[in-house]
Order: sequence, then structure tokens, then C-alpha cells
Amino acid sequence: MTDDIKICVRNLYKIFGDDPQGALEKVRGGMSKADLQAETGHVLGLNNINVDMPAGKTTVIMGLSGSGKSTLIRHLNRLIDPTAGEVILNGENILDYNERRLREMRKHEMSMVFQKFALLPHRTVLENAGLSWEIEGKNRKKYAAEATKWLNRVGLEGQGEQYPAQLSGGMQQRVGIARALTSNSDVMLMDEAFSALDPLIRTDMQDLLIELQAELHKTVIFITHDLDEALKLADHLVILKDGFIVQQGEPQHILLNPNDPYIEAFVSDINRARVLRVRSVMEKTDVMPADIAGEVDYDDTLESIIAVSEGDTTNNYRVMREGKQVGVLHMRDLVRALVPRHPGEAA
Repeated sequence: MTDDIKICVRNLYKIFGDDPQGALEKVRGGMSKADLQAETGHVLGLNNINVDMPAGKTTVIMGLSGSGKSTLIRHLNRLIDPTAGEVILNGENILDYNERRLREMRKHEMSMVFQKFALLPHRTVLENAGLSWEIEGKNRKKYAAEATKWLNRVGLEGQGEQYPAQLSGGMQQRVGIARALTSNSDVMLMDEAFSALDPLIRTDMQDLLIELQAELHKTVIFITHDLDEALKLADHLVILKDGFIVQQGEPQHILLNPNDPYIEAFVSDINRARVLRVRSVMEKTDVMPADIAGEVDYDDTLESIIAVSEGDTTNNYRVMREGKQVGVLHMRDLVRALVPRHPGEAA
């Protein structure tokens, strides 16, 4: 495992039932999830999962209901033990941890933000935010400053003495994020953390997470069933179906190069102009083009470039990043990128 990989999942299987090891042999022999359940009554949760989760980045695991995404995230902190495989954190297999070491990992190295907020209703917002410190035996006086700092950072300044029932859903989820940040753990597990929120509040929370990540560089593992959310948040995207990985990689690459009809169906209704970035369709070069219509940023959306060009497909733009040229955008390439490709087609 390289230094830039925080969590490494290798050959991970999870089978629910009375004889998971016996069922495992059938799965390794090629039996499908549906056939396994019909023949043995066992449920295949995860099927040979292999993922490297980069340090300081956001890995998004997405899929429809029953795809195995929540099962997978619960293996990362051993709320669930696998039938087979390894989960490596900072070079150590967490399956080798005893109960004491496992508690330490959950207290100091991994925090979790839940879909249903999981706040204690009889405790104040400040006390909820400082819960990890209190579990360590530290009193309110010791954690108050740290908890207040993160409550302020997530937009809850002055709310510390309120109780969860006095807050909106979006504000309660901000408390959950502040609690995770107060624990000072390197890894944040977020299981459908925003899916219970109204659309506008959900967008605000996504923007908050992006802002915090730019500042803090946590290793975030985010579960969602929403592709728009996944494409917005992910540095590394993992798409599951029936317990196995269909495709994983950089989100823009997956959108431009679906490798399976399942992925193609997933991305077919996406507004590609709004999601795709200049960096994904530009020609990489530091050579100044002879004929340019202007300069654009490598992280601009294609939608914004279409507006700038006023639909002129003959234009070329110099692509800039931090004041330096990194490429050239040809409008004809932009137009081609807006046409969905079938699996196996050349990009």
C-alpha cells in the first residue's frame, strides 16, 4: 500500500446466512447473487471487493438499494466482519485488531456521520458535538472550546445551548458533521448523510463538505444512491451492483467512458454540460495556440464555456490553471463530449 492510500480493501466478501463459508465456495465458483439465495437461502452482500481509498480525498460509493454500499462502509470500521478478505488502514489489517484496539480506532481514527443524524435528544448541541471527548472521560470544560470551534465552522455559531429538537434537519446534520470533526479523526465515514434532507438544504450541505475538504483534507468515504451527488463530491467513484464493483475511477472518466450497460444507464440522464469539466475534454499542451477566442479555467464546466462561446463551435480556448497554460479547449471536442458513448466505444 502506497503512502497516498489510506484504506485498502482486498478480496472482500460478505455472505449472510447460516453457512457463509460453504456459500462462499459457490460464489467463488461463479454462482450469482440470485441463484445463491434461491439455492441456499444465503444473501450475497459483497462479492470480491477491491478498492484503494486515497488519503485526503473523497471516495464516493454509490449504487441502488441492495447494491451493498452500506454493507461495505460498515466493514471499514468493523461494525460488520467479512466472510473473507482484508481491510487495511494505515498499513494494518483491522481484522487483526482486538477489542481494545478496535475501540481506539473508532474513537480516534474514524468518525461516522449518519443519515438519521443520531444525536442524543437530551443533550445540548455542544454536548453532542463533544461526545467523543466525553466518551474519553473528559468533562465539558475540556472539550467546549474545540466543539464550539467546529460548530462555528459548520455555521452553527451561537447554537451550542440549543437541543436537537429545536433545530431543523439541515442544522441537525451540521451538528453531526461538527461532532465528527471534533473527534479529530483522519477518516470520516458518511452513510447517506444528506439523503434525508430537502433538496436545497442538501445542496448547501454538499457545498459545505466540499469547502471543508478543501481546507482539512480528510479521508472521506461517502455513501449515496444519487449520481448527481456522487459526481459533485467524488475524487474517486465506486459504483456497485448486486454486491460487486461494476466500475470505479475518476468520475469524469467514468462519465465519458462507461464500461458496462449498467453504467451507461446510470449516466444517460445526466446533464453532461453541467457536470463535465474543461480538464476532461481539453488537449493537454503548454503550446500557445495560434488562434484563440480567450482563456478559460481548467475546472470550468462545459455549460459555462458554451455560454461564453455563444454556441460558436469554431472557437478555441487557452486553458489555464493557477496562471499557467495546461491545455487547449477545442469547441468541437466539447460538442463531442456531450454525446453519450456506449460501452467499448473509443473516447
